[in-house]
Amino acid sequence: MTTVQQATTAADALAAAHTYAARGAALTKVYGHGDTRVVALDDVDVDFRRGEFTAIMGPSGSGKSTLMHCMAGLDGLTSGQAWIGETAIGGLDDKGLTRLRRDKVGFIFQAFNLLPTLTALENITLPMDIAGRTPDRAWLDGVIDAVGLRERLGHRPTELSGGQQQRVACARALASRPDIIFADEPTGNLDSRSGASVLAFLRTSVREMGQTVVMVTHDPSAASYADRVLFLADGRIVDEMLAPTADRVLERMKAFDTAGRVATKEI
Repeated sequence: MTTVQQATTAADALAAAHTYAARGAALTKVYGHGDTRVVALDDVDVDFRRGEFTAIMGPSGSGKSTLMHCMAGLDGLTSGQAWIGETAIGGLDDKGLTRLRRDKVGFIFQAFNLLPTLTALENITLPMDIAGRTPDRAWLDGVIDAVGLRERLGHRPTELSGGQQQRVACARALASRPDIIFADEPTGNLDSRSGASVLAFLRTSVREMGQTVVMVTHDPSAASYADRVLFLADGRIVDEMLAPTADRVLERMKAFDTAGRVATKEI
């Protein structure tokens, strides 16, 4: 490769990093061997633009959680490459992966994963405390006000409702201003009202705070809060929907169910 070609490649990579919070090329993940071999991701190309809320949906076993875990550096790829900003995940050792997840990525899971001995505020700032970083006070105050927990900061998780605990988890994910937040079924353990509150906050974090959110969900109503929905089937992205509504997403998911029943009859 010539010097000019190298410079062009580097410039393209930098431009992509400014446009996309995360992206993946030819992502392939295979579990097992022989008769037990399962292709969870099958040569997937994907990107997540900065300041965009993306929902990932698909039937059980479609690869949606595997895609998120590989993009977030929680699971390794069989082949292909994923980037968070300018950083290629595949080139990092364990220490580098830990630093990347700590500094560049926020996580929200179905289980709130709060430490019961810490207050809400201490749980929110815990990742930065571990890293030895001082929170940006103005940003932290903005996040706390956005989740509506100002009056509950001194309470421990057992003194909070499920919805409040998940909002603490959301605030923790945003507090360090990560490049991207990955949310895995974040409303799965919540009632509809609490779930709507959490989803509204995630949407607000994107539209008013410039955050990037990628959410795995099975719920069409949850997906309707996103800017776009990616649909997976058999380890591949098979469709994309912009400006989704719950009804449109539900109809698309019904098509997966119909296709699955047809395939079963043919077998």
